[in-house]
Amino acid sequence: MSAGIFPATSAELSRLLTAVRRGRVLTVTGQSREPRGLLVREIGERLASNFYDGVAVIRLGQRFGIHDLTDALSRLPGTPFLPHGAADAASWLAERDMLLVLDGSDHLASEAVDWLGHLLAVAPGLRILAAGRHPLALAQERVHRL
Repeated sequence: MSAGIFPATSAELSRLLTAVRRGRVLTVTGQSREPRGLLVREIGERLASNFYDGVAVIRLGQRFGIHDLTDALSRLPGTPFLPHGAADAASWLAERDMLLVLDGSDHLASEAVDWLGHLLAVAPGLRILAAGRHPLALAQERVHRL
């Protein structure tokens, strides 16, 4: 990664890494998609060893509903069997210690955002790191503007 184009200083990156470890939801906002996405993917990569079940990175390039999210999660390399259906997937995710990185969260349908809020309530080991033009408006969300 070229230091000239990285969208965060080392001090800022350190603060964001700590915010993800200690908080439940962090959304990186800003007008330009690539710097936001670059930053959240880098944070996910650096924190992978901090989560027993790792980091799941989903790049959203179109409207994503609940089914699309569960389908994307089930297709990630290294993800064991993910039950089909929102309720079963929520039960499965409730037992995980993982970071869910959503690059392009503006594409999430409102019911998918609501489902993520439900996941946070039932899955104490789940953390969400999102990149989008706007915050997700979830409880406990912290926002970092680029």
